[in-house]
Amino acid sequence: MSLDALDALYKEVILDHYQNPRNRQPVADPTVATEGYNPVCGDQLTLQLKLVDGKITGVGLQGKGCAISQASASMMTEAIQNQTPEDAERLADAFRQFMTADELPEGDLGDLQVLEGVRQFPVRIKCATLAWHTLQEALKEYRSGQRAGKLVIRE
Repeated sequence: MSLDALDALYKEVILDHYQNPRNRQPVADPTVATEGYNPVCGDQLTLQLKLVDGKITGVGLQGKGCAISQASASMMTEAIQNQTPEDAERLADAFRQFMTADELPEGDLGDLQVLEGVRQFPVRIKCATLAWHTLQEALKEYRSGQRAGKLVIRE
């Protein structure tokens, strides 16, 4: 596949997740809910997780922001569904490393790799990682027994 065709495919996937976000409905009786906010660009979201028997059985995400933040969040909700908190944490770490490392780390992130182009625009990396930071905060709150929190991304 040519680079132009690959670039077009990546843009199509990002646009699809932005225009048709997954898991937008609230979760009934979430185990934990966490808000994420990036004051630099105004991206905001609320992530709700329902955990049953050590697995993420429900994910709800509401928010607003740029196409990158919303597409990344939508892809995240699909990627963590039915995962253990530990697996979701590992995926969040891998994605954040993928977005910020000087060289691309090894490993397959599946559809999340379409966000590789964001690496060319450092100011947009926080857009792509907001949902992932929020997920990590939600998992931290879950482990400590909290049910709600707020995360503000700082420069």
